[in-house]
Amino acid sequence: MFNGTHLIIYSTAPEADRRFFADVLDMPNVDAGGGWLIFALPTCELGVHPHETPGAHEIYFLCDDIEATRAKLKDAGVESDEAIDQGYGIESYFRLPGGSRVGFYQPRHAQP
Repeated sequence: MFNGTHLIIYSTAPEADRRFFADVLDMPNVDAGGGWLIFALPTCELGVHPHETPGAHEIYFLCDDIEATRAKLKDAGVESDEAIDQGYGIESYFRLPGGSRVGFYQPRHAQP
């Protein structure tokens, strides 16, 4: 039925956040016109969680080794929160230049 997913991060500093994804996270991208970069993402999975407010969404990136990923981010000048064992995986967060908080974790759950 569907052939892909398009995620949107709303930002108060979109140009800085686009540079962050391109330069710091080294994500392949194309210019859709006028500097609007569209980024290729790694394989994606979707979880549906209960929430009081309709329309609330989050983005998390998955990694194989949370501490190695935190070290790479630090080498790139990006601070991340201390990693916390959540049971389903080990989780941390970093902030985009525009202020959005982005999660990443090393999963322990079965993956599709």
